[in-house]
Amino acid sequence: MTSFLTKRHDQTSWTDYMASRAQIARNPCLQRFYTAGVPDPRTPIRDVPLVALDLETTGLDAVRHGIVSVGALPFTLQRISLAQRHYWVVQPRQPLSEESITYHHITHSEIETAPDLGDILAELLEVLAGSLVVVHYRNIERPFLDRATRTRMGENLLFPMIDTMQLEARVHRKRRWAWLKRLSGRPSASLRLAESRERYNLPFYTGHHALLDALATAELFQAQIARHYSPHTPISDLWC
Repeated sequence: MTSFLTKRHDQTSWTDYMASRAQIARNPCLQRFYTAGVPDPRTPIRDVPLVALDLETTGLDAVRHGIVSVGALPFTLQRISLAQRHYWVVQPRQPLSEESITYHHITHSEIETAPDLGDILAELLEVLAGSLVVVHYRNIERPFLDRATRTRMGENLLFPMIDTMQLEARVHRKRRWAWLKRLSGRPSASLRLAESRERYNLPFYTGHHALLDALATAELFQAQIARHYSPHTPISDLWC
């Protein structure tokens, strides 16, 4: 997995990777997920089914911390399918800390009767299968999902994502004037979800709720495409 993550994803690498994993995956849920594959990399983003995904976790380290809630929301560039939303509170294998409770407002009593992530993993994979997943900061969703799948199914989970934080970084941290701002001592533009949304005049939502953050990510992506890209942009220009 490491070599695939570190190499440049060209127009065929994700397609080939998903096809190869479909051949070797042992778990039936993973077989179905990988067999669904991904759209052709040349497909315009307007023609691709999308799912906004957010995980709330007890910390930032996928080895030491766990997932406490999952939000998934199908959408396109034209509409967001709130009726098809999915939200799960799950019981992490690591104990909740007081800091985590304050952060996510998910309490001991809520997770006491919640299922293990393994109990909803098949349903989550079915929701994601065949769609392009959109997240804000893939360095949470990608390692935590992979770790969870490894510990519960004995196999890794890896698939392309569109990262709205990365798209925002392209705009605000790679322009020539961004260097001038740093040299002058002015802070760089924040890439956090709330601050990124504010630049597009999107409404404020309370953060750190998996479903609300999935909605916020979907709306942000729609705004980013409308302002900086085109509905005709091929998905290979966006995924990572």
